[in-house]
Amino acid sequence: MKGLWQRLSRREKGLVALTLVIFLLVLVRYLLVSPFLERREWVKSQLEIQPQLLERNLRYVGQKERIAASLEKFRGEIKTTESSLLSGDTSSVSASDLQQTVQALAAKEGTQVISTRVLNPETTGSFTKIPIQVEVSGQIDQVANLIKGIESGEKLLVVSELNIRSLFVPAPARAQAVAPPPTQNLRASVTIAGFARSQTAPPSKAEPAPSKAKSENGKAAEKGTGRR
Repeated sequence: MKGLWQRLSRREKGLVALTLVIFLLVLVRYLLVSPFLERREWVKSQLEIQPQLLERNLRYVGQKERIAASLEKFRGEIKTTESSLLSGDTSSVSASDLQQTVQALAAKEGTQVISTRVLNPETTGSFTKIPIQVEVSGQIDQVANLIKGIESGEKLLVVSELNIRSLFVPAPARAQAVAPPPTQNLRASVTIAGFARSQTAPPSKAEPAPSKAKSENGKAAEKGTGRR
């Protein structure tokens, strides 16, 4: 290495020295100067952000009472909403609760429940929509009061479908002149939906794997059959 350096001319030695100096400058630039500049920019940005964060935190502290009042209000609304949901841990229990609620409203308004059918539940986010189809019979004002009572009751119920047909049979003209007009009865098919909290289904149990002893007994039986 020393012999190689001595064989170089003065100009070549100057070029090598200049190359080494440039290399050292680049190395210092990337290892020392650039990290220092980046660190300084980060500190500068933090110094600009911290007063804004402090001001915002102080503003939140000043609104502590208002935020606490809003939180209590939201908690009360959640409790009110939960009280209007159907009870039950499963869809079938919630559907039974819905049927009892509708039957109580029908008895209150004087209508007669002819049939009830539970429809397929629908899961929407954290809640499950429980629909049932009820067929009732009654007079016009009774059926109207029943629909009104369903949508304005304590439970959160929605009438999604309503089909009505009249059971009125007109009497002959001579009978109409003598007797008072009969009351008009209706037969209504109502689809009513309530809401309950969604319940996660329990994990299905895996089938037990056949034991080693049973498998060995099976192999022994196959061997015995082959020998015969």
